Amino acid sequence: MEVLSVLNLGEFAQIFSKMGMFPVFDLAYYIVSILYLKYEPGSVEVSRRSPVASWLCAMLYCFGSYILADIMLGSSPIDYFQHNSHILLASAVWYLIFYCPLNLFYKCVAFLPVKLVLVALKEVVRTRKIAAGVHHAHHAYHHGFFIMVIVGYVKGSGVALISNFEQLLRGVWRPDTNEILNMSFPTKASLYGAILFTLQEAHWLPVSKSTLILIFTLFMATCKVVMTARHSHGSPFALIESWVCHLLFGSPLGGSEEDHHHAPAAVPSSPLKTKEELSEGARKRKAKKAE
Repeated sequence: MEVLSVLNLGEFAQIFSKMGMFPVFDLAYYIVSILYLKYEPGSVEVSRRSPVASWLCAMLYCFGSYILADIMLGSSPIDYFQHNSHILLASAVWYLIFYCPLNLFYKCVAFLPVKLVLVALKEVVRTRKIAAGVHHAHHAYHHGFFIMVIVGYVKGSGVALISNFEQLLRGVWRPDTNEILNMSFPTKASLYGAILFTLQEAHWLPVSKSTLILIFTLFMATCKVVMTARHSHGSPFALIESWVCHLLFGSPLGGSEEDHHHAPAAVPSSPLKTKEELSEGARKRKAKKAE
């Protein structure tokens, strides 16, 4: 903490943690969320065939974490829709991304330098949502540490957790994409972040909430910007998780999985052999005809 005071990071963290998210940061969050929706197969066709279904999917992408957290805490699932300015802003982004003439808006926000800035701003909102979810659960269940973790986790990655329901709105059923079975980096990071903020809320972590928000935001923004720039879907936690799961649960190490994935590469000898056999048979038939 002395280092933080020397660098004057404590004051900066206080200012950063009190910074309002609307409209700039929330706008970036909506743009990136709906941009990822447009990447989903069949989403453009749904937007042409059924704009209502497309709009509902977009709202789930933007506000799914609030909806799921409200259900878990016993509130109305449509409680967040009372914020008219947020709904109108997200709806405007949805319309521009899917229906703007010549796809101009989509091309602008999908341009990599612009997209990297938007992705970084989105992670600011994600971190703030995790911290707010843990704080909200702490007030409702003062000693329910597991509830704090779950609510913070849902607030940070609720969109991914209800992705199967969102797919049903688009007429797609892909249970193999269940986020619990195949956790992406943002989902894992939201879980770890919820644990950290719960420890801080319980005063088991010797750091202020504002400092933790700043540090975790920098970590998330850096990781997501690098991964987006490299078009990577990996996870910085992969190596550590592989060893921990191997020691605690007997899971195969990442290297063995890679060997397993690369093993089929040595098989393609059979198609070549069949081609050779076919050509050899053709030569024999030609020889018989010549005889």
